[in-house]
Amino acid sequence: MMRALSVCLSALALAACSTTQVAQVQPIDGVISGQCHTNMVRGAVGLAASDMTVERARVDSDSLHVQVTRGSREHSGNTASGNADPAAGAAQEGGDRLTIETGRTNNITAIYCG
Repeated sequence: MMRALSVCLSALALAACSTTQVAQVQPIDGVISGQCHTNMVRGAVGLAASDMTVERARVDSDSLHVQVTRGSREHSGNTASGNADPAAGAAQEGGDRLTIETGRTNNITAIYCG
């Protein structure tokens, strides 16, 4: 009995030390349409632009591609929605690419299609 308990505790200790890999990001419905929509990713504005956050935004926006660019904004887009200036060619939907602008501290300042 004591040996079985010792083996269990050792297994738990080793499991705690192992690194778990992050699962690949998959769309909820299993399909990416390739038609970018920003309405599902507005909440990412203000977050750090980590690889996982960028990939999650790409998948949630139904985009096939994502481009991360260094923006000139110091704060989030025109509003808290993170929509970029439409005069600069930004769109809330359309195309197959999601563009994410980052600020000087690598936070997401704007998200738009195109």
